[in-house]
Amino acid sequence: MCRSGCKTQNHATWGECARAANMRIAYCGVAGGDASAQKRWDDELDLYRQARRQGIQPDSTNRPDVERALTLSEQAGAAYGRDFAVATPVEA
Repeated sequence: MCRSGCKTQNHATWGECARAANMRIAYCGVAGGDASAQKRWDDELDLYRQARRQGIQPDSTNRPDVERALTLSEQAGAAYGRDFAVATPVEA
């Protein structure tokens, strides 16, 4: 009743064999997902946290917005969202 990869082949059931093998699921995010998508999301949020620690307030947690806020802050020498912001152009 063991799995084909079992080294001992002495378990009473397949489940006992699987438990003895200490099998683990590699990744199981909320509602499925995959590890690379989770890693990208975590990295994006980490970049946002780093910006906030510097006093910068990006327009959102999305990477392009955070990178834009970091770039504008560096160019201006001031914290975007706290010391200055970029106004939306007024259409005439």
